Amino acid sequence: MASPVKLAIVYYSSTGTIGEIARELHDAGVKAGAEVRLLKVAELAPQAAIDSNPAWAAHHAATADVLVATPEDIEWADAVLFGTPTRFGNVSAQLKQFIDTLGGLWAEGKLADKVYSGFVSSATAHAGQEGTLLSLYTSIHHFGGLTVTPGFTDPQKFVDGNPYGTSHVDGQGTKPVDDVARAAARIQAERVVKVAGALKAAAA
Repeated sequence: MASPVKLAIVYYSSTGTIGEIARELHDAGVKAGAEVRLLKVAELAPQAAIDSNPAWAAHHAATADVLVATPEDIEWADAVLFGTPTRFGNVSAQLKQFIDTLGGLWAEGKLADKVYSGFVSSATAHAGQEGTLLSLYTSIHHFGGLTVTPGFTDPQKFVDGNPYGTSHVDGQGTKPVDDVARAAARIQAERVVKVAGALKAAAA
């Protein structure tokens, strides 16, 4: 019997939206039979900036027990889901800084042939969600990784409308993660685990 897919969910979340989607992906991944690590990346912002935003400070405190991702977690994984809020249509500095620490693994070829996918949030609609995911996937191409997006592989995907990955508009914290985003996360996690499992079985 094949061993379960090892799935790392690596995210950055300031006020909690991406963290909530990450937990949804975690639960869906476990339900799909994967061994899952839920991991945040290190915060780079100064404490004064965090404290200036009550929602940011509250989320920072509430997730103090979530383990910080290391390159070893990526080496361990068969599949990786990266999550980030949009930052001017691009990946957050915190997640990008973590990706930039993977150069050693890249040089050894240890980032290649894994499954990767992404999830994102923004404050407003049309605020760079798809552009952020495409920017993220540029790094995956350099890894030699296999980008597995949800596409329109399930009728529910025509409801959320984003074939690139799970996304949510949070309205500056006024719009909690809804059933549409949760369904999108479930579809994405199931697809990532399914494809990674098929690749793992074929390699065995």
